[in-house]
This record gives sequence, C-alpha cells and structure tokens, in this order.
Amino acid sequence: MANERLREALLRKGFDLEHAAAATGVDRKTVERWITQGRVPYPRHRRTIAALVREAEDYLWPDAVPPELAESEVVKVYPRRSDIPTDLWDRLLGTATRRVDALSLAALFLVERPDFARQLRRKAEEGTKVRLLFGDPGAREAAKRSEEEQLGKGTVAARIRNALAFVRPLAGVEGIEIRLHRRTLYNSVFRFDDEMVVNTHVYGVPGGHAPAMHLRKLSSSSMFDTYSTSFATVWAGAEEARL
Repeated sequence: MANERLREALLRKGFDLEHAAAATGVDRKTVERWITQGRVPYPRHRRTIAALVREAEDYLWPDAVPPELAESEVVKVYPRRSDIPTDLWDRLLGTATRRVDALSLAALFLVERPDFARQLRRKAEEGTKVRLLFGDPGAREAAKRSEEEQLGKGTVAARIRNALAFVRPLAGVEGIEIRLHRRTLYNSVFRFDDEMVVNTHVYGVPGGHAPAMHLRKLSSSSMFDTYSTSFATVWAGAEEARL
C-alpha cells in the first residue's frame, strides 16, 4: 500500500525524491519504494525524513514506531554525553532550518568541530536563527565549576575563552547572536528546531561523562518546553559577547 502521508509531507515542504535521497544517503528508487510500495525505511532514515518534513515519525510510519515511543518526548537516553554518535549531531545541525539554540559553559566538543562555524554561517544566510549562550569566563560560576570538577584553577574559564575563539568568525553575522551568562547551569541545552539534546550536570563530573537525553517536541511537550523556557530565561539575562 502506498504511503500517502509521506508523499503529501514531501510535497507540502517542496521536496522531491532527489531531496529525500540526498538527505538519507540512499538512491532515488529506494525513496520511491518507500512511497509507492509502502516500504518502511531503517530507523535512522525514518528519523532523517521526519526531521526533513517536520512531521512525527509515528505519523509517517504508524506501524513502525512502538506506541510507548511514539507518545514519548524522550527519543533516547545516553549514559554519557560522549556516547552520543557523531552522526546524530551531524543530522541535528544539518537538518535544522528554523533555529539553533545552545546553552552551555563552553561546549568545546561542539564548537571545535572543523565545520561548525562555517555551517552556522550558512544556516544563518539561509534564514535559520542562531543563538549561542556561553558562560562568562570572568564569572564566579566558571571558577566554581573548575573547583567542583577538581580541575586546575581557571580551567573552565580557559575552555570558555577557547570556545569563544572558535565562534569569533561569527561575530556580526546577521541572524547569529552570541551572549555570555553568569548563571549556575543545571543542564546544558542544545536545540535544533523541534529536537533537543539536554546534557545533565552532575556534581564533580565533567559534562562529557554525565548523562544526556535526546528529546523531540510533541503536540504536548512539557519536558521539551521546560528546557526551552530555561534557555529563554538565561538568554534574557545574558549580555552580548564582545568578540
């Protein structure tokens, strides 16, 4: 049976078979079979297509997603942030078209990626709103975090300065805002349109070794909205970074 929901979703967003094939890395004939024959893609391809057309995976393939997952905002929980596969970060950043929000102290693991700054610049040029929130390297909170993680004095502040150096080329780019906060963070939040990674902070544990959750926004998304509100609150009280 043909998958009319998938066909309609692609058409509504202005995507053809070539767009879907390029996004998932499969050939055009495979995408055509997903539509005309109702073939069910691999999970990684379903997630990519769902993000591409901004529809819930369980709407496009009702029989492929277990009901308990289809109704949950939590896509997956990782024991450590470092366990998150690189291709997930690639997909989240690559498919975001409306907004990219990041709230952290330094997030060096993300900003030091070779193409990160260039990719954000391209996103902004295409109309994506980008908001980056880093810790103020001179704030007491940064110094305290160094102490709590039993790092050398000034280590976290140095990491923040390194992160700011990586994003310095983005200063003044229309559509990109960078601010510094002086807040004690309980979580780092990375939002890409209607998906989000929340990295919990655990006393004495580096962020990369602490658990992380991959969330997706549903029609009733209390968790997603809680972290979105947290970002908005810190953003409102932060100051423009002078790069």
